[in-house]
Amino acid sequence: MPKLRIGALPDDKPVRVTAELPAQVHRDLVAYAEAVAGQAGQQVDPAKLVAPMLARFMATDRAFAKLRRRAHPPIAGDG
Repeated sequence: MPKLRIGALPDDKPVRVTAELPAQVHRDLVAYAEAVAGQAGQQVDPAKLVAPMLARFMATDRAFAKLRRRAHPPIAGDG
């Protein structure tokens, strides 16, 4: 089985966000949760996948990273 992009979920204090998903996106999310559960050997609530998926999406979006760097330039001496 190929390695999925979303693995174990961190135990973090959540912030509640309510969103409506198209039916097909929800079906795909449930299927993805089943795949993660099969790989991780634990039940996974599909709603808990949304945050890591969004985080991964934003982390790999080059245009977004460029905009963030412009908005928050590094401070001299950081790093």
